[in-house]
Amino acid sequence: MTGYDILGNIAIVKFDRKMRLSGKKKFASQLMRENKQVRTVLEKAGKFSGRLRTQKGKYIIGEKTKEALYKENGCEFRFNVDTCYFSPRLASERKEIASMIKKGESVLVMFGGVAPFAIVIGKLSQADRVVSVELGRECSKYALQNVKRNKLNDRVEIIQGDVRKVCLKMVKDKKRFDRIVMARPNLKDDFLDTAFPLVKKGTIYYYGFYDEDKLDDLRELIEKRAKEAKKRIKIIGIKKAGDIGVKKFRYRADVNVG
Repeated sequence: MTGYDILGNIAIVKFDRKMRLSGKKKFASQLMRENKQVRTVLEKAGKFSGRLRTQKGKYIIGEKTKEALYKENGCEFRFNVDTCYFSPRLASERKEIASMIKKGESVLVMFGGVAPFAIVIGKLSQADRVVSVELGRECSKYALQNVKRNKLNDRVEIIQGDVRKVCLKMVKDKKRFDRIVMARPNLKDDFLDTAFPLVKKGTIYYYGFYDEDKLDDLRELIEKRAKEAKKRIKIIGIKKAGDIGVKKFRYRADVNVG
């Protein structure tokens, strides 16, 4: 079975392991004919790995580039598909989150990547301030470019650094946010203990990765971390935000704090 994602001018294809190179090139050629914006076809080589959740793409046909220019929700994003994690499948998630932001609110995006959440929120909502924190230097470089590209310099701030260290400094500086988007990659650390001190009264959108029969584990984790942080919370909803494997999904938990 063959599946693919289109990131503007680049298509990343997951081919069947048994498919020969000639078959891959034939499929890639057909894909380019059907999607005129695609100039490069890469093969997904391996799983996302490392703390930055990156993966390497193997060149199949087309222009030899790894830099994508992708458009969604009226926004444009440039990034390197090998060095920056980006999921086009979260486009509707980003739009939905933006629709929930109220006028004048402040928003923190953890694990911001090349700033897709922050920029869509900045473009589609009336948030007063959006701060995006990202560990990767390469992603942060593109994030700064993307903020400028979308003319949001006055509303979206990019901070390059470790989420824990950056947020600890924010707590010491008495900074607080109305909304926190925890667009975290599939890591063992849940980082909820980092988020709770930054919300006095507001909402956390927490993304977790679970088998569909393990949602009680997600609820218990959030409630445990809230108790440790001495926060009163209410989980107002949990929804699927994409599949990542057989019967395993990315879930978004909407957590009211205060």
